[in-house]
Amino acid sequence: MFLTYINDLVILLNRFGVKVKLFANDAKLYVKVVNTLAIDELQKALTALSQWADEWQLSFFVSKCCALCIGKVDAVDQFQIKDVSLPIVTSCRDLPVGITVCSNLSFSEHIKDIVRKAHQRANMIHRCFVSRNVNLLVRAFTVMFVLC
Repeated sequence: MFLTYINDLVILLNRFGVKVKLFANDAKLYVKVVNTLAIDELQKALTALSQWADEWQLSFFVSKCCALCIGKVDAVDQFQIKDVSLPIVTSCRDLPVGITVCSNLSFSEHIKDIVRKAHQRANMIHRCFVSRNVNLLVRAFTVMFVLC
């Protein structure tokens, strides 16, 4: 049933020259900006998205939405959905995939996040186990990483 709704959305947004990538109930809109016309078309697409959601009585969380400009961008207009301005961010986490995407396409922030989580898990294991057997601790860390 959901596919019936979502396929209609892709067709609608393609009319504005906006590309759509879907994963489960997550949608990413993007457009290559070469002039101000593309920015205007993206805002029109966001307005159409809002109207489409109202028409189909579907809700989405505008608070989870943001605008990420990739590459060299001098000035970016403020985008809005349902009269709520979208924050323009320098990085955002792609939730279904779990990758942090930065505006300069660097993976350093993503790598720092992975290392931070690994340190947290290693410290938790170190605190929980009385034994200091290296093989046991490595096995516990490996099992914990696979499960998380």
